[in-house]
Amino acid sequence: MMVPIALMVLGVLAATTAPRLMARSDWPDREPVLALWVWQCVVAGVLLCCVLAMSLSAAAAWESVRSPVFGFAPRVVVEAYALQGYGPWAGVLALLLAGGGAWTAVALTREVRAARLRRRQRRADLLRRAPLLPGEKPSGERLVVLEGDRPEAWWLQQSSPQLVITTSALRRLKGRQLDALIAHEQGHARARHDVLLYCASALAAGHPQIPVFAAFRDQVHRLVELAADDVASRRFGRLTIALALVELNEDRGVFGPCPAPHAQVPARVNRLLAPAPRFTLGRRLRMTAVAALVPVVPLLVTFVPGLSALSAALG
Repeated sequence: MMVPIALMVLGVLAATTAPRLMARSDWPDREPVLALWVWQCVVAGVLLCCVLAMSLSAAAAWESVRSPVFGFAPRVVVEAYALQGYGPWAGVLALLLAGGGAWTAVALTREVRAARLRRRQRRADLLRRAPLLPGEKPSGERLVVLEGDRPEAWWLQQSSPQLVITTSALRRLKGRQLDALIAHEQGHARARHDVLLYCASALAAGHPQIPVFAAFRDQVHRLVELAADDVASRRFGRLTIALALVELNEDRGVFGPCPAPHAQVPARVNRLLAPAPRFTLGRRLRMTAVAALVPVVPLLVTFVPGLSALSAALG
């Protein structure tokens, strides 16, 4: 039972310490893409700990599971895990982890269905506000302009993605600010931030008591916006996208003493106007490599006993 326990302890440590360490750091605002990668590696490591612990526990509890898990592994490898000594808790742990995995799949399915429903409602609203004329066929234009008194813009994901923008936003955005806004939304679409948001929301909704998943959801929602801001700023300048954010949000009260739910907008504007220096390329590569090792640790914990036994038998 030592390997599953070690995996669970490792997963718990990662799930409790990673959010604290990331919350105390200021570098994610400077490198949002790198921060997203680190978060994904941490979450992948936690999930991998659970999956591997479940597999070993199930293999110890039920002979029908043991053969698929170990496959054609030599007998000495199977004996290295001492499956007979796991006791009755192996089945209980396997069932608990399997239930958690099934609940995660249910939460992800719900999140995807809710997102599809929101897209259908937005498409229906778009057709209602901008109906096709008799005999007119959908043009597939990537930019759709709607009459509206509120400055709004959003990216409508579908087979032919479209950027929807209101006339009020067009009146407010000057010069290259509209181009910067389009580049921001295209940054979301190209990086498939929607998929990342689905997964983060599903994990947090399915397991709200696990701090790493709740923190992952909150940080992903913030970091994807910073990453898209950087995409737009590299093409059109930080001042341009900052002014575009101000023009789109100043009537929503986000810059007053009592900010609305869009409270992160002032921080995004301040970040664009007073940017901190980025990490060097070498440091970014080193941090990327170190983060990639997080999911590797559970694999090492799992496979080292078997590989060590096999090496000793061959030696």
